[in-house]
Amino acid sequence: MTDERLSWDQYFMTITRQVAERSTCTRAKVGAVIVRDRSILATGYNGSPAGMPHCTEVGCLIYESRNPDGELEKNCFRTIHAEINAIAQAAKNGASIKDASIYITHTPCIHCLKVLVNTGISDIFYEKPYKLDTVGDILEHTGVRLHPVTMP
Repeated sequence: MTDERLSWDQYFMTITRQVAERSTCTRAKVGAVIVRDRSILATGYNGSPAGMPHCTEVGCLIYESRNPDGELEKNCFRTIHAEINAIAQAAKNGASIKDASIYITHTPCIHCLKVLVNTGISDIFYEKPYKLDTVGDILEHTGVRLHPVTMP
């Protein structure tokens, strides 16, 4: 009997899925894991800042805006995205994430992608695509690479 091992990408994405289970967002559970040399540096999930009420407790605080193409977007004032929470955890613990990779359950939004670019992360591994049409220009000019991870 042969047991098939998960690839490293599948291994970290499995952990990322578990991190997402801590999310307090009622609209999407997103997890992020920052990795370098096959070691986890930081994790994050989407939810309210520490000590603040969560959407699961008091509801979402949705605002609407339009992107430059005129498309209506809805976002929540309470929520910090998983990628930003992972970056904040690394900073709080003094972990350098320059030249690290990040695993995210969904591709980053344009705002998180801009922050990831400025942290020195150039490889983003994801399971589910999200608003890919909004990030092409940044990817083209920065050399940041998106890698889909196929899960068993």
